[in-house]
Amino acid sequence: MTRFLTSAPISSIALQMSELKLFNSLTRQLETFTPVHEGEARVYTCGPTVYNYPHIGNMRAYVFADTLGRVLSYKGYRLTHVINITDVGHLTDDADAGEDKMEKMAAEKAQSIWDIAKHYTQAYWDDIKALSIRQPAHWSIATDYVPAMIDYAKSIAEKHCYKLESGLYFDTSTVANYGALARAKTEEGEGRIDEVEGKRHAADFAIWRKTPAGETRQMEWDSPWGKGAPGWHLECSVMSKALLGMPFDIHTGGIDHREIHHPNEIAQNQAHEGCADSGARIWMHNNFLIERSGKMSKSSGEFLRVQLLIDKGFHPLAYRLMCLQAHYRSELEFSWEGLQAAFVRLKRMVMGVSTLRTRHAELVSASIVPNEQTVEADKWTLKQVQGAFSSPMAGTLKDFAAAIADDLNTAIAITALEDIVGLKKIDVAHQLAALADMDAVLGLNLLTLTRQDLRIRPKAAIITEAEIEAALTARKEARAAKDFAKSDAIRDDLIAKGVEVMDGDPLGWDWNLDV
Repeated sequence: MTRFLTSAPISSIALQMSELKLFNSLTRQLETFTPVHEGEARVYTCGPTVYNYPHIGNMRAYVFADTLGRVLSYKGYRLTHVINITDVGHLTDDADAGEDKMEKMAAEKAQSIWDIAKHYTQAYWDDIKALSIRQPAHWSIATDYVPAMIDYAKSIAEKHCYKLESGLYFDTSTVANYGALARAKTEEGEGRIDEVEGKRHAADFAIWRKTPAGETRQMEWDSPWGKGAPGWHLECSVMSKALLGMPFDIHTGGIDHREIHHPNEIAQNQAHEGCADSGARIWMHNNFLIERSGKMSKSSGEFLRVQLLIDKGFHPLAYRLMCLQAHYRSELEFSWEGLQAAFVRLKRMVMGVSTLRTRHAELVSASIVPNEQTVEADKWTLKQVQGAFSSPMAGTLKDFAAAIADDLNTAIAITALEDIVGLKKIDVAHQLAALADMDAVLGLNLLTLTRQDLRIRPKAAIITEAEIEAALTARKEARAAKDFAKSDAIRDDLIAKGVEVMDGDPLGWDWNLDV
């Protein structure tokens, strides 16, 4: 456990700053966060359908939701965060069309649907850990709530639903302002809902899908509307109410959910609660990750997932940093060059913090102050400690707090953190404590990561130590001759082969090769 030397306490700057402002997709404006229950923050995040590995675009949504949770904790709220696992009911098209994704994959793999769910849930959780995403209070598994879903559907069926041969459907005309979240007001609804014979309105959606005659699903349950499975949209309404109550504070998801899935949740919530309440007070959506080559598609074979980044020699937190460098509501274009730039930036931050930790360790070992005046790193939070920072850190910390309070402006917050890393001639214990607080929001693990942790050799890299030494010698010569283009080309080639070259290292050229 890391311990930091301290001679004075720290102020709870986060609690002194401006109110937390969040963009509400429902009203399309920034709103001050006012919790439903004083001192608490209750958040629901739409989780994955565990029929395949998540790609990095999927994972951007969970980096965003995790950052939101970290900011709420930083602001002093008791956080209850729920993320669901959809292991039944989600169809092959988000527009309520096609086969059940889980049943389809189980058939393709000739495996039990339960084994498919278990394998891909674990894969998702591995990515959650790799990206330093905190564990929520609850992982809600859809199949655990099927009896509750049936009861929920029964309670709204008479006034808001109608039965067809294929199952039970929700009549969207029975609730006020259907589609307001998506801003879809026409008879055609969002225009992406599956056409089913007998539907009253184009936007009506399935609450319960009856197993077609002559078919047998691996996952099916008895219900008043026939043996079958719940509709995808029903799951989140039921689980959010069960675990967070109605209304709750914030519902998050990808921007694609804003068009169909979340409007359908809202309609169900209105029907069940008997009012115009949408369920969540604030609806928040992260924008898309754009990747031009098409490798993010799960049908492309080697699609872009976190493990592929690792196989190519990138630490997964470089991707987290890449996400944080853009505002969550902005489109983010993925490129290997952009990821490399984020990786270099992460290395520089880790090196800077490592230098501070070394300086602090030297002060502690020199016994400048008694051991009882040291503080455990994981105990430093702006909520738990009191006092005041003196200049020059106070202004930068206020900038950091203001940035994250302004709809999670992590791009500015990262710059503020880097400014703190670069400060000279100040109390190193205070400096490290401030960085611990800031990193608790950003989740980059800067106080525990080492340069060695960041050295990940690409899976396909083949290079000998003699070749490395020869390349480094050639690079030194190129730099001495001011041929920086050649020098950069050699460096880039080494990076691609899993060799880290750190310019300016006081001990000379630093490189590492894991065999």
